[in-house]
Amino acid sequence: MNATPRKWNNETWPIAAAMIQYPNMLADGTSVQDQSVEQWAETLADVVDAGFTELDPTDSWLRLADLTSARLDDFVKLTQSLGLTIPAISTSRRSVIDAINGDEYLAYGHRVIDTASAIGAGAVSFGLFEPLTDAQKKALWFWTVDGARNPDDPAVWQKAVTRIRELGRHAEELGIELSLEMYEDTYLGTADSSVRFVEDVGLANVGINADLGNLIRLHRPVEHWQQMMAKVAPHAKFWHVKNYTRTEDPASGVIVTHPAPLESGIINYRAAIRMALAHGFSSPFLCEHYGGDGLSVSASNRDYLRRILPR
Repeated sequence: MNATPRKWNNETWPIAAAMIQYPNMLADGTSVQDQSVEQWAETLADVVDAGFTELDPTDSWLRLADLTSARLDDFVKLTQSLGLTIPAISTSRRSVIDAINGDEYLAYGHRVIDTASAIGAGAVSFGLFEPLTDAQKKALWFWTVDGARNPDDPAVWQKAVTRIRELGRHAEELGIELSLEMYEDTYLGTADSSVRFVEDVGLANVGINADLGNLIRLHRPVEHWQQMMAKVAPHAKFWHVKNYTRTEDPASGVIVTHPAPLESGIINYRAAIRMALAHGFSSPFLCEHYGGDGLSVSASNRDYLRRILPR
């Protein structure tokens, strides 16, 4: 058991809003990257109005690491003026072993780490999952359609380990933790594989983003969330939290899932968080939710977390 003292209590724990509800490309064909500070402020007003004091810009909305230093400074000043802090930065669908863009995404990962350091964010999240396929984009829920898979190839696994270790060492030099997101059909697609991967990386600041929601939402058999959490809890770092209902009919084999608030889905987050805390978990949370007014559901999830975190 990790005896590291906790840095926060239930009132001060950083619980950030994700920006997954907001696309990078707008309906008029322009990009959020090119918006004015005033336009960014209009979007972030939603986050403030939802009661959040922490923000994860989430690079599916805005790539902080690709802003000029002046524009980054403008963005940080804006968040400060709105009473928002940025405890962590998440990346999405930019895998360092992407067959086409892997080298580019590795370089981008280093820029993300430098950016996190520059703005005072203490954690970054990376994943080995790739862009949605056309079939996934057409589906109501993209996770009901199989997407890209990390190859069953020891050489590619080792390449992933080597590249993540490279990013981890860079982050370590800057006092930043690196969290690897659990995601189906990647090298972090099961609890066992996730643990093996971070153990192969072998750095104390590199751990697991225990986003079990990415797995229990699948319309296929998956390990029970409690068994998965017990395995990954000793390695848990910056954590994306979301929940789903899950119904399994053994007679027909039909499995149906649907997004749900944290307190009403199949994962018992009170129990899951206690597992992580028992191993010294002391990292920010990120609230995500797909469907409907995901930001408002995330705000309710934030309030639930504050009720169950240690006082």
